[in-house]
Amino acid sequence: MKKLLALLICLFYLENQPILAQNLPPIFGTNVISEKDARIKQYLTATRIVWKTSGTGISGEQNLLRPGTGQADLVHQNICTLTSKEGEKPGLILDFGKEIQGGIQLVTDQPSDHRPIKIRLRFGESVSETMSEVDTVSGATNDHAMRDFVIEVPWLGVMQAGNTGFRFVRIDLVDDNRELQLKEARAIFEYRDLDYVGSFKSSDERLNTIWNTGAYTVHLNMQQFLWDGIKRDRLVWVGDMHPEIMTINSVFGKNEVVAKSLDQARDITPLPGWMNGISAYSMWWVLIHRDLYKYQGDKQYLKKQQKYLVALLDLLMSKIKDNKENLDGTRFLDWPSSENPKAIHAGLHAMMIMTLDAGAELCTILDEPAQAQKCRAASTNLKLYVPDANGSKQAAALLALSGLVPAQKANSEVLAVDGCMRMSTFYGYYMLQARAKAGDYQGAIDCIRNYWGGMLDMGATTFWEDFDLDWTKNAAPITEIVPEGKDDIHGDFGAYCYKNLRHSLCHGWASGPTAWLSEHVLGVTVLEAGCKTVRIRPNLGDLKWVEGTFPTPMGAVKIRHEKLANGKIKSTIDAPKGVKVVDGNL
Repeated sequence: MKKLLALLICLFYLENQPILAQNLPPIFGTNVISEKDARIKQYLTATRIVWKTSGTGISGEQNLLRPGTGQADLVHQNICTLTSKEGEKPGLILDFGKEIQGGIQLVTDQPSDHRPIKIRLRFGESVSETMSEVDTVSGATNDHAMRDFVIEVPWLGVMQAGNTGFRFVRIDLVDDNRELQLKEARAIFEYRDLDYVGSFKSSDERLNTIWNTGAYTVHLNMQQFLWDGIKRDRLVWVGDMHPEIMTINSVFGKNEVVAKSLDQARDITPLPGWMNGISAYSMWWVLIHRDLYKYQGDKQYLKKQQKYLVALLDLLMSKIKDNKENLDGTRFLDWPSSENPKAIHAGLHAMMIMTLDAGAELCTILDEPAQAQKCRAASTNLKLYVPDANGSKQAAALLALSGLVPAQKANSEVLAVDGCMRMSTFYGYYMLQARAKAGDYQGAIDCIRNYWGGMLDMGATTFWEDFDLDWTKNAAPITEIVPEGKDDIHGDFGAYCYKNLRHSLCHGWASGPTAWLSEHVLGVTVLEAGCKTVRIRPNLGDLKWVEGTFPTPMGAVKIRHEKLANGKIKSTIDAPKGVKVVDGNL
């Protein structure tokens, strides 16, 4: 018995450890525990010099826009030279063209003084962030990732530094009377090398850019785990993961980072704890698994969740009192709704219904009929009570999606009121879903153009943690030094945990339009687990045509819809073997 127990402990340990060395040089032997990074590195050359200090302290800076090799040499050509004097410290800002995750590679040459040279690096998601100080005024921080620090670079060598989300980098000399001969300054771009299996193109280029930007935003956050943001917080937040995973389902299909992150959230959250300390996030974990199974059809993976899932559903049902949700832990939907307790209650009540309905589906699949029946009964009782959204678009969306309030009523009375006012980048996805359920596809498309498109107008290449169209009225874009009399779109706005420059400008929860456009405009709804049956029903609104692809475990479905002169839609669909396409009107 003791031997069996010891064997089981060893097996458990091995299953939960990085794998033993594979493809390491033989000198390491076979007992080295290692983990192969799923990401690749790519080196990017800057696209422009945004700014440099005045005076004669910098010369040859345009050489930093030449393609590099990452190798120091003895030729001494094409050098950018920064020379400091007493009280004059030269510096410049490089623009790498797009938001990326990674750092910077610096290749130095041969100044006469061989001592290492101190430089200050400031990474920024905006130009203004590279001009900031880490203080309590601007909100700039080194939280979660070092983005403002001093390092030493070698004489005639290569230095790599940084691990954060950024587009811009500022380099300054620190000491007086030093000379830095800089041959190259290339960004190190770290990402998973993935095919964009899903695609979306339409007669509106703005919508096309929005779809691609949402896909890229999530792609950047698919690091070793699925993060919320690449600058901040770089953590596995389960609520954030739901829109991210819906985007992954629509763009990349199955990817190991999803299961790895979901399992990590489960394993570090023994019941009766709530994931990330937030009851709604444990509910999102259930909803994610329902949607993940629907799109991927991986029953073996679902079975691995069975024990935890059943226990979590019991925990949730224990938090019902008088047919109302009575959840403890942090009571949270999203930050903009966090000061509206009535809205939070309404949203949590609706989420409880959505979660128990999803739990009943999953328990039926997992051959847990008694638990499925308990979930259905509890959900039925919860539906006897309809809370008030209290003007919250977040709560109204969930009430509509749960079936507690007719979607048309939620849309006309709350969601469609004031257009994109009182939107949020996270729950904006559920607002769009609720408007689709109400049949207001044109209103949702317009909102995507205006709200998410408003970030593009401010220079965004990824979507932000939070946004309000009012911010743009007198603001300079993130690509410029803010002129006098203009607002800093990054540094002057935001609230709660993302105030001022702390605000993340690459946040996966903001990618909702990508999944939404694939589902409702391209028109793909999964009807049978694993995409074995899909319904294709386009909603073009004012678009003339739309085309794209949709990933399934059997391959991509190719789709094109054209609006004819009589207003009817002509559809051309090419589905892979194993995928049944049903009439869009069913």
